[in-house]
Amino acid sequence: MDERWRSALALLPDYLAWHVLLSASALGLGLLVGAPLAITARRRPRLRAASLGVASLVQTIPSLALLALFFPLLLALSGASRMLTGHGFSALGFLPSLLALSLYSLLPILRNGTAALMGVHAGLGEAARSLGLTRRQALWLVELPAAAPVFMGGVRTAAVWVIGAATLSTPVGQTSLGNFIFSGLQTENWVLVVVGCLAAAGLALCADALLAVIEAGAKHADGRRIGLGVAGLLVGAAAAMSPLIAVTTEAPAYVIGAKNFSEQYILADLMADRIEADGGQARRRDDLGSAVVFRALARGEIDAYVDYSGTLWTNVLGRTDTPPRAQMLAELSGELKRRWGVRLLGPLGFENAYALTMRPDRAAPLHIQTLTDLAARSPELVMGGDLEIFQRPEWASLERAYGFNFRARRVYQPTFMYRALASGDVDVISAFSSDGRIAASHLVVLADPLHAIPPYDAVILISPGRANDPRLIRALQPLVGAVPIAAMRQANYAVDGRGETPAQAARELERALSPPSSRKSRSDYLGPPR
Repeated sequence: MDERWRSALALLPDYLAWHVLLSASALGLGLLVGAPLAITARRRPRLRAASLGVASLVQTIPSLALLALFFPLLLALSGASRMLTGHGFSALGFLPSLLALSLYSLLPILRNGTAALMGVHAGLGEAARSLGLTRRQALWLVELPAAAPVFMGGVRTAAVWVIGAATLSTPVGQTSLGNFIFSGLQTENWVLVVVGCLAAAGLALCADALLAVIEAGAKHADGRRIGLGVAGLLVGAAAAMSPLIAVTTEAPAYVIGAKNFSEQYILADLMADRIEADGGQARRRDDLGSAVVFRALARGEIDAYVDYSGTLWTNVLGRTDTPPRAQMLAELSGELKRRWGVRLLGPLGFENAYALTMRPDRAAPLHIQTLTDLAARSPELVMGGDLEIFQRPEWASLERAYGFNFRARRVYQPTFMYRALASGDVDVISAFSSDGRIAASHLVVLADPLHAIPPYDAVILISPGRANDPRLIRALQPLVGAVPIAAMRQANYAVDGRGETPAQAARELERALSPPSSRKSRSDYLGPPR
């Protein structure tokens, strides 16, 4: 079997288990809120209109945006809780995903629930009460059973929606089948995309089929069918979630974070491999957004990850000046420690800066060699960027320095951004200086004569709770100053150009690390000790 298939299938049980747990919990919470609300709203037109209006409004919000919005909200609530009670809670991963998906499930549950109850003939309730039943007894023994088939149609719709939307929980740190899809799209590993899509589709179809059995049982008042459907759901969920039992009995693992591009996957694999070689347990949280990942580290929800000095300088510290590299690293180290307790262990030895690039056959006729040249021709050109660039402070700095005025701007996943440049859909892209595709595609990197782009040294960050952890420091310290830019480019191209997995590229990168005698010391980067 191909290495890609083996790697994907090895991850499937864990991803599927978390996906089932998240989907079942969200659907259960949606039912817990939606069903009583539907029962209450059936006789109260104002409440019915308000609840359906709110549920419909939630449905208009893209599910990925809804998931992302819960993270800062929960982070603020956790901070307030910590100040008031001394205890906070995790704002990353399961909780924001659960709340967003539960809201997403409400519309079909509410709509079908109220329609089903309002569609029950009024004479049924009256007949039940004439036989001596109370209003509550008539509801439970007569009206709800009569409404159950239509109500179950809403539950089936909600289940399919939740299972599909749960694949989008990956960027907020929740493991799911979406991990396959996000990382597969980024690395052009279509095996991962196929496995993720097929698994999610298969899960949705199985859940819908079992809920259909319950619906048919409710329609025909067949308790055997209802019991069969419920048993199938319980047994299937328990079997799918069984890998989580093993996870909970293991020793606590170091959690290594990664953003959503190939270099981050490779470095996270490299760090995890080194921890495990030292006898520790390590697990990954991939595809985290830039704004999410640092907050997660500062809160101790991940233990370590690689970030870039320019990103930390502008996005985290909010600085707009561009000091020399050594000064920036020294100030970063001090400020991250002082404000958040985060330890900057040291730079890896290479830089991954934003680099505006063009195809040579496009740049040469326009006589574009620098960003100043580009600015002069920008009104006739189309600019392509990654998902974050145009909202980042670095881009605002570039625009202030050079006065860009592009004819159009387009946003892509990084992999598709390079394809757009190759096909001529865009004229210039915001590439990354450590990306092997720049050299492989013979792209022209435009010079930055005004030095508007800050340094972007790759640095290892350690969470406050692990800042002095001996095993973690022992495993990761040898990486400081040990990763040459050429080796990183080769590793990136192995994934983006040759189709290797990040794990394979990480093993190759490990073999290419600089020998200790040739590495820069910490003082070379950060100056004298404070």
